[in-house]
Amino acid sequence: MRDIAYIALGSNLGDREAYLDSARSAIAALPGTRLLRASSVEETAPVGDVPQGPYLNQMVAIETELAPRELLDRLQEIERSAGRVRGVRWGPRTLDLDIVMFDRQTANEPGLLVPHPELPNRDFWRRELAELRGRGEYSE
Repeated sequence: MRDIAYIALGSNLGDREAYLDSARSAIAALPGTRLLRASSVEETAPVGDVPQGPYLNQMVAIETELAPRELLDRLQEIERSAGRVRGVRWGPRTLDLDIVMFDRQTANEPGLLVPHPELPNRDFWRRELAELRGRGEYSE
């Protein structure tokens, strides 16, 4: 099933802009997927209690044939290729890719909840979704 997915991109280590650029290119190159739009890039404070520098964040809208689990697996491959090491929760990272939501699909399985459960807590995600969807403010 073709659907629109919204992917959050974040980076707070190294050349943050380059990590976001390469992530957009890698996402656009996924099979059965095309990049539709990208939100503005914004710098945000980190989430959680781990001391670290600010993030650059952006969201992309993609049209994809990939199911939520397959998309997540592919996004985690992109993270690993960017040097992402999973360690401390909410710790610093070269690249963080999250499936925020799909237009028509949901997922509720181990390690994958769509829409993302943190969506109500992340103002910058809601702003980016609103920008991508052409609305003044995101609401469910």
